[in-house]
Amino acid sequence: MSQHHADSAAPTAAPTAVPAVLPAQAGPAVRASGADWWREAVIYQVYPRSFADANGDGMGDLAGIRARLPHLRDLGVDAVWLSPFYASPQADAGYDVADYRAVDPMFGDLHDADGLLREAHALGLRVIVDLVPNHSSDQHEWFKRALAEGPGSPSRERYHFRPGRGESGELPPNDWESVFGGPAWTRTADGEWYLHLFAPEQPDFNWEHPAVHDEFRSVLRFWLDMGVDGFRIDVAHGLVKAPGLPDVGGAGQVKLLGNESTPYFDQEGVHEIYRSWRRVLDEYDGARVFVAEAWTPTVERTAHYVRPDELHQAFNFQYLSTDWSAPALREVIDRTLAAMRPVGAPATWVLSNHDVTRHTTRFGNPPGLGTQLRTPGDPALGLRRARAATLLMLGLPGSAYLYQGEELGLPDVVDLPDEVRQDPSYFRAAGQDGFRDGCRVPLPWTREGSSYGFGSGGSWLPQPAEWGGLSVEAQTGVDGSTLEFYRAALAQRRAQPALGAGTEVTWLDAPEGVLALRRESAGGRPVVVTAHTGSAPVTLASPGEALLSSGDTLPVADAAGNVVLAPDTTVWWLG
Repeated sequence: MSQHHADSAAPTAAPTAVPAVLPAQAGPAVRASGADWWREAVIYQVYPRSFADANGDGMGDLAGIRARLPHLRDLGVDAVWLSPFYASPQADAGYDVADYRAVDPMFGDLHDADGLLREAHALGLRVIVDLVPNHSSDQHEWFKRALAEGPGSPSRERYHFRPGRGESGELPPNDWESVFGGPAWTRTADGEWYLHLFAPEQPDFNWEHPAVHDEFRSVLRFWLDMGVDGFRIDVAHGLVKAPGLPDVGGAGQVKLLGNESTPYFDQEGVHEIYRSWRRVLDEYDGARVFVAEAWTPTVERTAHYVRPDELHQAFNFQYLSTDWSAPALREVIDRTLAAMRPVGAPATWVLSNHDVTRHTTRFGNPPGLGTQLRTPGDPALGLRRARAATLLMLGLPGSAYLYQGEELGLPDVVDLPDEVRQDPSYFRAAGQDGFRDGCRVPLPWTREGSSYGFGSGGSWLPQPAEWGGLSVEAQTGVDGSTLEFYRAALAQRRAQPALGAGTEVTWLDAPEGVLALRRESAGGRPVVVTAHTGSAPVTLASPGEALLSSGDTLPVADAAGNVVLAPDTTVWWLG
């Protein structure tokens, strides 16, 4: 592992060619607005630990985020989604919440949260915060009280406590496995077991108990009163368990996540919870929204979460996990649009987040390796495909999510030393691969410094030596850099009425390995999107005036009106 230092290598994420883009329309950036802003919004995920550190303790914080909000305004996004910053022992990077109405001291306090909200709104940015309703921390007052009061106490009814199986209760109550590996049950000193579908420090709430419902409706109102614009719901497919907690009937259950039904995920009872939450949200003005993290077996099942009286958006994990292949991408795009159309919800598109290997690295590796990788692959190929995949995503109808650092072309840090890893699943057998730390390495803001501008006191995970060359400072104003490419793409997306909101694409005939689709709007010219996923150049009739390319240069038509598409390149064309 090459540690951070002041002498930075040349950036691999910044092509040196002239930027492949025509100027967007003049005028100030127009943020998505109105009651339906979320139908076309580009939303940027901030992982607070790793975005910016204001107090120099090596850990990102709310004041650091606030100071760097102008970067997001200049990037051209519409909203910011903040991963958890609540009071937490940090057994799972804040997804183990001890107090849903407090900010963890490592991130600041409620005054910092209020200041961040006000600053973001002043810059024209909306703010979505994470909500973790499937489980709490084992340090939550409810759970500590449940342990102290013992078996049969009313406090235990708010979680899933059960006697064990076997002659003396020495076996777990059923065969459920933790997503992080090992049994989903931990035995207490008094002999009972409690359920935790993730780490033992994250006991699952019992959503059959009315006090749990009341508590979370109160938590919603607390943050809505503070001014948040919405919530991203962690493990939205969880919460409700099948009656009787039946056995699954086999091992290796983590492989079923998002692929097959289980008695602890995607149960029908979750939808009544979200209907009750929607009624709370609709009491507030300002077009507040819910976003579901819902791992379901099919995109059709995902659509159930975004019916008109439930949530507004749901992450499209089927798209995230699709290989860089024209037939596979077309299939998932068609299925997504078809599934969302009957419920009137927008499609959402995402390529990276805090739980998966960055798509710059995934696309540099052979297909079929999953979403958590430990090999760097071909960095140049990965970046070329990642930029192409992003431009395709931003050309699709609906809303798009970006993960912090992808606008810099950051790769996953796959060679972190084992001793610095903090992903809890890394330390447990047979769970997720446990390599999520690689996408959580703190961002580089400047070419030099102990943590490349992240903060004055180093960084909680080591940064590679090449981070300085990939920094915001190094890429700003540099023709062809990934940062300027993202800025250009978001500016054009705002400038072209045909892009953004909508539910339809028109597929055009194209050579093998090429996707060609047309987007239309009554308010502007059509836009054609071509994405070439193959490995050799192809020729086709020019779809129009080349507007923006993910590659080095804009294609130019020859005398016969034909253009050559470079491999692993997406181009937007004005029709």
